Amino acid sequence: MSGPLSGIRVFDLSRILAGPTGTQILGDLGADVIKIERPGQGDDTRKWGPPFVQDAAGHDTSESAYYLAVNRNKRSVTLDIAQPEGQAIAKLLIARCDVFVENFKVGDMARYNLAYEQIKYDFPRLIYCSITGFGQSGPYAPRAGYDFLAQGMGGIMSVTGDPSTPPQKVGVAVTDIICGIYSVIGILAALQHRHLTGRGQLVDMALLDTQVSWLANIGLQYLTSGQVPKRLGNEHPSIVPYSVVPCSDGFFILAVGNDSQFEKFAKFAGKPEWAADGKFKTNPARVKNRVELYRLIHEVTSQKSQAYWYEGLTDLGVPCGPVNNVDQVFQDPQVLFRGMKVSMPHPLSGQGTVDLIGSPIKLSETPVDYHLPPPTCGQHTEDVLREMLHLRDDEITALRAKKVI
Repeated sequence: MSGPLSGIRVFDLSRILAGPTGTQILGDLGADVIKIERPGQGDDTRKWGPPFVQDAAGHDTSESAYYLAVNRNKRSVTLDIAQPEGQAIAKLLIARCDVFVENFKVGDMARYNLAYEQIKYDFPRLIYCSITGFGQSGPYAPRAGYDFLAQGMGGIMSVTGDPSTPPQKVGVAVTDIICGIYSVIGILAALQHRHLTGRGQLVDMALLDTQVSWLANIGLQYLTSGQVPKRLGNEHPSIVPYSVVPCSDGFFILAVGNDSQFEKFAKFAGKPEWAADGKFKTNPARVKNRVELYRLIHEVTSQKSQAYWYEGLTDLGVPCGPVNNVDQVFQDPQVLFRGMKVSMPHPLSGQGTVDLIGSPIKLSETPVDYHLPPPTCGQHTEDVLREMLHLRDDEITALRAKKVI
């Protein structure tokens, strides 16, 4: 393996989305990620389909698209940590790892003798990342946490969607994903601290904390003004025009960021007088008079095609763009040029490969390396036990007989 994290090994006891998102990023950057799965069960998301990878006969396999999304660059080891022998093997593996990632409910790891407080003295250099719904402390700590709940409790649903409809979650489980990304940041910071001091630490990550953190400017609007932000659909609370607008063959995004861009847009739209009108000349004035301005804009933009507006305004430097379906995203020349769609060989695919979403991290000296496709359940169990623990064939056979692996 290559990459900036080459030499770092991760004991990955996470599943579903937040944890696997983070550990996939670590794997993309060169870490050796050992994904621990329940024998005979595996990561819950393996069953979250359809769609599934199809074999040569067109039949569904055991690998779901959901699972494939966040599990490349990992080695899968099946291990039953509910059994004492499984716990013993887990500790032997952890002793040879730099990072431990888990996303069980608060208190669950203690039942397996693998909680941070139970093992930190045995492994003082270990970075232990725990991902939960609400963190290791506070009145909600014992509760199970889910992305949907975090979106609701953390405020993002209150500002998402059309104001005339019920509250709306984001279409992707974005709180899980961002929590995974923040977890990587915490792990990298802890690794640097260990580099300086030789000491590991607990990285305590929570979905709700993460959701609150990325309220960003919306959250600050409330903290600064005391006014509760409202849902504006596709509109921006403090920039106008900044929304989806109609055209003769659909819609396009108009994202005017300053007064100069608005003047260019108005002139191209055949309405230069808008930019001279005191009600629309400045952004604060446009925000104040947004209803009237959007009505006027819609009347004009609906008369011409998306291509007319997109090409003409782009040439003028006015930010705008299409609203792509997912199929259009993966046909976009910029997306393809930047390597955001990658193919990897897969043993169960009838086509021999599976398509995956590429990493957005572009490093000039240590680029991301796609070296392992998302593994089948337990694919690397024997390899890892031989390599890391030097177990013999008869020992592995005995563990299988006891269903420890």
